[in-house]
Amino acid sequence: MELRQLEYFVTVAELASFTKAADALHVSQPGVSAQVRKLERELGEDLLDRSTRTVQLTSVGVTVLPYAQAALRAVASIHATIAELNGLVRGRVTMGTVTAMGRTIDLPALLASFHEAYPGVEIGLTEDGSEHLVEALRSGRIDLAVIGRTGPRPPGIALYDIVNEPLVAAVGRKDPLFGRKRIGIDELSDRALICLPPGTGLRSTVEAACAAAGFRPHIALEAADPHVLAQLAGRGLGVAIIPTSPARALGMEVHLIDIRQRPCGRLALAWRTDGPTSPAAAALIAHARALLPEAL
Repeated sequence: MELRQLEYFVTVAELASFTKAADALHVSQPGVSAQVRKLERELGEDLLDRSTRTVQLTSVGVTVLPYAQAALRAVASIHATIAELNGLVRGRVTMGTVTAMGRTIDLPALLASFHEAYPGVEIGLTEDGSEHLVEALRSGRIDLAVIGRTGPRPPGIALYDIVNEPLVAAVGRKDPLFGRKRIGIDELSDRALICLPPGTGLRSTVEAACAAAGFRPHIALEAADPHVLAQLAGRGLGVAIIPTSPARALGMEVHLIDIRQRPCGRLALAWRTDGPTSPAAAALIAHARALLPEAL
């Protein structure tokens, strides 16, 4: 069994495609297929079901995948540890972020300053929903993430709160609620709401607040950027539920109304506590915590 075979198998499994895996690995598709077949012959079991349009794991493949991922992480950690002992921090670190973070955090500045401090580390960045980012942390596909925080801390994940901002209702000048200073969340039970997509922390917070008030929100429009939500509300298309700062950035285009129950939009740095952490990942986690003050 070779590490290359494990790498090819893991990449195909994660991307559900031999073609995409070959592109990611910068090798030919027949080469990827041949190495995975060689691994399956050695194990005496099929790991991948090739009979469907997208490649799927067999029951044996599902069992083997976490061990293959762990083996690759262990080898990467060995190389990184040796580099650290030699006084170098090298390798690759991947950070994830919620798609709807907007301008709350200056992520480009954070990554640029990290690159300046650790030029030998290759940096990767990916966007996704909070739930998918947590799963990517657990599997080791990413090392650090900015996620929307709702509910209890996910098992095996450390959290460092960096944003804790009250949500407000944003409406246009012609909206019936224009001029109000405060409303109860129940007053929005029959209104068309504008909110972030499912899977984001803010969307979960809004749904939980509405459920506590005894109704299911009618989400009429969705957008990934809080600034766009506020702009839609300003055009009279509904009531946007968003953090205060992006709404204030629009000035007089929208009217902001406090919500009596004070639901909050929360963002946190997240990283896994189970399994090894590479020196590069540890450096990025420490760098991010030093640059971003902890939210109260």
